[in-house]
Amino acid sequence: MDIYRGGRLSVEEKLFRLPNGKERRKVVVHPGDAAIMLPIEGDSCVLIRQFRFVIDEYIYEAPAGMLNSGESPRDCARRELIEEARLDAKTLIPRGFIWTTPGFTDEKIYLFEARDLAPSDEYPLDEDEIIEVVRVPVPEVWEMIRDGRICDAKTIAIVARCLR
Repeated sequence: MDIYRGGRLSVEEKLFRLPNGKERRKVVVHPGDAAIMLPIEGDSCVLIRQFRFVIDEYIYEAPAGMLNSGESPRDCARRELIEEARLDAKTLIPRGFIWTTPGFTDEKIYLFEARDLAPSDEYPLDEDEIIEVVRVPVPEVWEMIRDGRICDAKTIAIVARCLR
């Protein structure tokens, strides 16, 4: 049963049959899938410092965004990298995916390592995005995760997948 449907987001109450045979009604959020990429240039990563209105704060993140209808994860990664970091990547290396919070949503984020970067303005920044592009040495990225300056889960996941 639909609870809410609008734009890219839908929420439904659904009956699930568990592996033990029991049934449970649960609310499921369907935000759509996304892609995130970690742009790497030499010994540095390109991150963004973005204002997130939901938490009323600026946070450090890797560029990311929602897949448009019919868009592949790779095409989304390329588009979002250009929109948010003003960079294009000649090389996008798939690094798997993550389920963001599988206790209540089916959101999947595809992970990419972005290399061979060049400036691009092919796609404009979204009107509601307030972003500053920052270059951070790799050792400092790990320190930012340890000390909490990077607290975005998807960014922590892409760093762990790309900077072993």
